Amino acid sequence: MGDLSEELRVAVYRGFARSGRAPGVEELAGRFDTASEEIRRGLRELAGQRHLVLDDGDRVVMAHPFASIPLGFAVMGRSTLWWGGCAWDSFALPHLVTDEPDVLVSTRCPGCDRPHAWVVGRDAPPEGGQVAHFLVPVARMWDDVVHTCGHQRLFCGEACVDAWLESTGNERGYVMDLATLWRFARGWYAGRLDHGYVRREPAAAAAYFREVGLSGAFWGL
Repeated sequence: MGDLSEELRVAVYRGFARSGRAPGVEELAGRFDTASEEIRRGLRELAGQRHLVLDDGDRVVMAHPFASIPLGFAVMGRSTLWWGGCAWDSFALPHLVTDEPDVLVSTRCPGCDRPHAWVVGRDAPPEGGQVAHFLVPVARMWDDVVHTCGHQRLFCGEACVDAWLESTGNERGYVMDLATLWRFARGWYAGRLDHGYVRREPAAAAAYFREVGLSGAFWGL
């Protein structure tokens, strides 16, 4: 499955980047002129390697930073709409879809329901006093990745984070400002649309986090 698996990975990612949606099993089977079950095995292999998140029907739910389900963020280019999987992924999208000069990221504050939107580009972070709250530390993100992504949100500020934590009974996670979020998201997914992409091992990931100014608490230390 090695060669086909990599071709499938690139096809899914580039399909998301181009159209905002993931190609389905039958579409991929037609493209690669192979049986649907072979496609399913390839997708499951990619899911096992944490390149994709699948539902019970082998449909692609996530191919970070892309998502096929709404998780709190919409990301709009000139003619394409993407679901942002989380605050991290939404700010990462303009660094992958480089045909777009920038994108419009929109969401609502979970603490007070106030709408927010930012033009996010590749040259500098957007301005604003909002903060991102990451409920789940990186070391536990894949325990339930959909839950994790659904709880990486942007709030009006610290007061709204505190109000949301009190109302939900959750414990405080990691909080960062917009500039840190942008620096963090900027290079994390570099090369993911290309053949031969390799996921970072934990040591390399931790080094990247330190480089962009995130403490060990983000990793879960």
